[in-house]
Amino acid sequence: MFELSMPWWEFVLRAVVVYVVLLVMIRLSGKRTIGQFTAFDVLLIVLLGNAVQNALLGSDTSMAGGLLLAATLIALNWVVGFVTARSKGAERLLEGEPVVLARDGHVFREVLRRELVSREDFAKAMREAGCGDVGLIRLALLETNGHITLLLRKPHSQDEGEAV
Repeated sequence: MFELSMPWWEFVLRAVVVYVVLLVMIRLSGKRTIGQFTAFDVLLIVLLGNAVQNALLGSDTSMAGGLLLAATLIALNWVVGFVTARSKGAERLLEGEPVVLARDGHVFREVLRRELVSREDFAKAMREAGCGDVGLIRLALLETNGHITLLLRKPHSQDEGEAV
């Protein structure tokens, strides 16, 4: 039950490689993948876990191997959080930067397509912000966490740059 079928360092190396590769793949898949989980996203996560199981464990089925992998993955996640909290460059590289989806009442449809934001998702963000008219949007951003932030103008305001 606790006897490893390979050296401990191989578990750690496997965990690091799989973690880094999955992190890059998820980062390349876009902000919306991470920002709002749908049933399809949950299914993808479960299947990814199953897909990389053999890459992580190899032929080992011991409890010690599984616990060592879990500890390594949690430690890697902590290290990534620690580094991104202290380094703007690392944060930008790993999390990306906000993307402008709309400005001054003009929605950039090509940006929506590129960032995989549906018109319905954008309309939902407008409703959540209490915005019934695209013309009221001063700035719409797709945040690094996948959330859409809207900065609105006050309707018929002298100061059109003020956010609501």
